[in-house]
Amino acid sequence: MTTRKPKGTNTEKVSRGRARRLGLPAAALVLAVSATAAGTTASTGGTRTAPPGTTASVGDTRTAPAGTAASTAATPRAAPAAGLAAYYGQHVTWTDCRQGPDDEAGGALDRAGADCARVTVPLDYGRPTGRTIEIAVSRLPAADPARRIGSLVLNPGGPAEAALDMPLATRAYLGGAAARYDLIGVDPRFVGRSAPIDCDWPTGIWIRSAGTGRAAFDRQAAFQKDLAERCARRHGDVLPHATTRNTARDMDVVRAVLGERRISYLGYSYGAYLGAVYTQMFPGRTDRVVLDSAADPRRWGAGPWLGTEPAAERALRAWASWAADRHSAHHLGGSRAEVLATVGRIVRAAGRQPLRVGAHEVDEHVVPYLIMRGVGSDREENRAAFSGMVTALDRAARRLPVTPTPELEELLRFLLDGAGSPYGGQAAAIVCGDTAAPRDPDTYWREIQDSRQSHPLFGPLTHNIAPCAFWPGSPGEAPTEIANGTPALIVSTTGDTATTYRGSRALHRLLTGSRLLTLDGAIGHGVYGTYGNACVDRTVNAYLVSGDLPEGDPTCRT
Repeated sequence: MTTRKPKGTNTEKVSRGRARRLGLPAAALVLAVSATAAGTTASTGGTRTAPPGTTASVGDTRTAPAGTAASTAATPRAAPAAGLAAYYGQHVTWTDCRQGPDDEAGGALDRAGADCARVTVPLDYGRPTGRTIEIAVSRLPAADPARRIGSLVLNPGGPAEAALDMPLATRAYLGGAAARYDLIGVDPRFVGRSAPIDCDWPTGIWIRSAGTGRAAFDRQAAFQKDLAERCARRHGDVLPHATTRNTARDMDVVRAVLGERRISYLGYSYGAYLGAVYTQMFPGRTDRVVLDSAADPRRWGAGPWLGTEPAAERALRAWASWAADRHSAHHLGGSRAEVLATVGRIVRAAGRQPLRVGAHEVDEHVVPYLIMRGVGSDREENRAAFSGMVTALDRAARRLPVTPTPELEELLRFLLDGAGSPYGGQAAAIVCGDTAAPRDPDTYWREIQDSRQSHPLFGPLTHNIAPCAFWPGSPGEAPTEIANGTPALIVSTTGDTATTYRGSRALHRLLTGSRLLTLDGAIGHGVYGTYGNACVDRTVNAYLVSGDLPEGDPTCRT
């Protein structure tokens, strides 16, 4: 249940760029809120004791019936799972979102007329009377309450992307649907303002290539081991609870607090996986579901890039042709073969000696990642920006002075100096908390060597060892097996290098009530509202308004 604290009268509409998604290959420059100490309550959300009225019985909501115990807008028929009634029936106070003078996102939400609340959930759903954490939620109310459809819960992916300000950008491309939904941003547990963790990493993401030889790989193994140990030292008590299944459970508590019998959902990349997990764990509790850039849920886990190499190689060749046509601007080669030769020269130079780019040293572990990330979009502005980055790397490979562009400087700081530490540890906690990974480094080395034969550039990147190989403990639950008839609209480009088109088709087969909306001939990760295709946006908006899925599996073209 909810109450509303009086807000200021400023209702100025503010539009912000949506949060950038990692989706793993398309790495985002996400700087999450730094952590508070575990076991405390702070303004960003912390752990507390359970609210009064809970019981000691275990409540795994995997098979819980539709509906909840408490609501302001509707009274669902079924009770929550045992021990969780106090969470589902809690009252929250909606208040201003801004937390201080430097809180730009909160200020923008306030000016747009949104409000925010904190929802208390168990740290461990198996022990509902134990420690609790607070989940940060924003709500941008429907502008047309007379025709209100319900609440649309949003997740930008990552994993570990904050979603609190996502309603602002989403509203801009919802078209006629925007006024008919309450737009709901939920920072997942341990992310953003929801009891965030920070492992104090020297990098914003763990993803690296193995390098060219065993010595380089051994350095990588030591690097990844250190990342895992940092998380264990700082947050070992909460890491077992950083899972997708627990995030889905939190979402269902939020649903009840919102007073909704069912929620609609829009998720991108990892957010599409989270949405699919929610439909499996809580059948009957969704209305309209859009899953954009979805991966094969059976492949989710510590090696999410495995199998993406062919898509990345096709995208690299397509970009090389584009760059060759613009040789006068970027000077990377007059033909596709010449541009690819330039890329090869950069990779080999980094293998001999790190490239000096401004104040940064970019080595053989980082260069393949930069390339795979850069080829993931065929939008003109993105290709131009990537070409500028390659031009800078080419100069560095020839040992010439390089001043990085602001975009490249931001990316290198994220990768190389710990500016994005909170994000990296949060993402690893979710990935490693969901699925177990092989522990023996030799296993990875053999796979890396095998992959070099067919994918010499990207194979050592996608098969490389990760922190999950050294993660403390083992996952407490098996991954969710997705197989149900929930109506959903899955959206994908045919050239996605992060969550490939094959993955979206696989999820389409597992969700037997779904439709697959394809953007044919496009390379991109994140389609609806972000790629700029009118056909896709129109199709999704029609579904969100009417609730009727397309008759078949529609195709849009660039």
